[in-house]
Amino acid sequence: MKKGIDNIDLKRCGKLLIQHQLTIAFAESATAGRICAEFALIPDAGKFLKGGIVCYDADLKCSLLDVPEQQLKEFTPESQTVTRSITKGIQKLIPADIHIGCTGLTAPGGSETPSKPVGTMFLYGIQGHREMLEERIVFQGNPHEIVSQTITFLARHLNEYFKGLK
Repeated sequence: MKKGIDNIDLKRCGKLLIQHQLTIAFAESATAGRICAEFALIPDAGKFLKGGIVCYDADLKCSLLDVPEQQLKEFTPESQTVTRSITKGIQKLIPADIHIGCTGLTAPGGSETPSKPVGTMFLYGIQGHREMLEERIVFQGNPHEIVSQTITFLARHLNEYFKGLK
């Protein structure tokens, strides 16, 4: 996979969101708002983008998005379990058709282990109450490249999902 953001995939994603009359909101930790910012640059973003919350600090995950403190201790802030929780938390704050959560490790200093190295990213997406995305991916590169690859991966996944909608 290329290490930069694929703007073609992002633009296609925006067109499909508009075509299906869907709105989207994000809860981001490791990507620190970059997913939402990239979606905001898509033409006609106002037709589908509701907004996002950056919850980089673990305390915000708890206080703002209702992530149980015990989850953070048991699974770490960078985990699939916490990603599910921040996604469900953003559902309560921002009305949208689709909610996406992202946590992960873009640089050393988090909860990295040999089985969860730097570059491990977690994505979770729901449309209403229906799960549409749950991924654990490991990317290579510097923090900027890891975030860019995550955004491209997400756009490609959403494009595939939207193709299956009628």
